[in-house]
Amino acid sequence: MNGFFNIRKPAGMSSAAVVAVLRRLTGEKRIGHAGTLDPEAAGVLPVMAGKATRLFDYLVDKQKEYVAVIAFGTATDTQDATGTVTETGDRYPDAETIREKAQLLTGSIRQRPSMYSAIKVGGKPLYARARNGETVEVPERTVQVDSITLLREMPDHGWEIRVRCGKGTYIRTLCHDLGRLCGCPAHMRSLLRTQSGAFTLDTAVPLEEASRLAQEGSLAEKLLPLDWPLQHLPRTDVLPSGRKLAENGGKIPLEKIAGEAPEDGGITRVYLHDVFWGIARREDDRLIWRAVLAPEGVQT
Repeated sequence: MNGFFNIRKPAGMSSAAVVAVLRRLTGEKRIGHAGTLDPEAAGVLPVMAGKATRLFDYLVDKQKEYVAVIAFGTATDTQDATGTVTETGDRYPDAETIREKAQLLTGSIRQRPSMYSAIKVGGKPLYARARNGETVEVPERTVQVDSITLLREMPDHGWEIRVRCGKGTYIRTLCHDLGRLCGCPAHMRSLLRTQSGAFTLDTAVPLEEASRLAQEGSLAEKLLPLDWPLQHLPRTDVLPSGRKLAENGGKIPLEKIAGEAPEDGGITRVYLHDVFWGIARREDDRLIWRAVLAPEGVQT
């Protein structure tokens, strides 16, 4: 079983637990997720199966989209609804104020996440240190926030927002900081990831449906091809004269490929007989394999 599953993770379940369920359902030991989603969050969780686990470094996960509910009136130590209240206030902002202050949190910004985050300091996650009673200065980090869109007002002084951002952005920290800018303490009440790179919510399979499909013997139908999330990489086709070299995992001279060669140092998808064969890097006048992913039954 080689390819990608686009799973809709339920809230209250860790990403590692989702992987464990899929290992059980598929019998495939080589399974891993491509980008952690917090246990309390729901939404898109790309999962790699079999040979797809060798493609992690080539996936585009820089573009993320989330729908979150920010709750004004209380701040917490975890910056989300699971934490202990640290501050209260009742100067609830209106929509115009929220939109105005949200603009200050777009672009390239600095964030200082909660102590209850997965960021590692000294090789140990901050949340583990916090649970042990340790107090550590949380390092600031630069993240990219493309847009914050106010969607609708929610009960109990909540507002639903859509955030498009880059890798590593903490949405709960964004909610906390937006409350501070608006003059009213705030935390993230809920979070739904709607996009992670090429994977989007509209095609995600709920975990419970994956379990049902596995029982019916049709879960493999939801497996996305190895090259499905790699369309951002240029494609290189090997000519018949280079077939043996490709099949044997050898270095491929540029004269044995069709069309324009990738730029020197560039990464490319390689195809043989119109079949995805793996990932290679151009070095001078040759393609050097980075990951040979020959179809099943083909010896390389």
